[in-house]
Amino acid sequence: MSVQLSETEPKLLPGDLAIWFFIFMELLVFGIFFIVYAVMRSQNIELFNEYQLTLNRELGMANTLLLISSSYFVVRAVHAIRGDDVNRCVYWLYAGLAGGTGFLILKAVEYSDKFSAGIGLGTNTFYMFYLSLTMFHFLHVVLGMLILLAVVIKAKRGAYSADNHTGVETGASYWHMVDLVWIILFPLVYIIR
Repeated sequence: MSVQLSETEPKLLPGDLAIWFFIFMELLVFGIFFIVYAVMRSQNIELFNEYQLTLNRELGMANTLLLISSSYFVVRAVHAIRGDDVNRCVYWLYAGLAGGTGFLILKAVEYSDKFSAGIGLGTNTFYMFYLSLTMFHFLHVVLGMLILLAVVIKAKRGAYSADNHTGVETGASYWHMVDLVWIILFPLVYIIR
């Protein structure tokens, strides 16, 4: 005899369990990246400190605020769908996507500045890590936005309700992981000296 939980009963984790395995693997990869960065930084403190000052902290902070705001909007979307308000859910998801779009635009400005100055992966160890970590995260933002866009499309087609909103929670969980990684990456690369 199998027991099934309804969507209205509390679950240990929001969303689909498969996304949590995926999130765990993603966090593991980023964690390894962060550890290697910290080890290399400890071996090249002067180089890392010098070139860290060439980063645009204002844009990095603006991106942090964009992602935190975007995560808040996605939380509002989940709250709306749990209250069976599909239109508000879609509205908040669009607001979350706008925050992600702003993030991508500001990162593109940062990358453009670096690339136009002749900076690339081979410039030095610091820039190799800066570009690798932030571009890897950039790709995750793009993936997260595609997931949120798919959730918007399904929501507009009536796929979600107060009784059936696992897909919204699943997309939100991935988006929050993307935000969490940036909250670690920003101080690690831009600020900590």
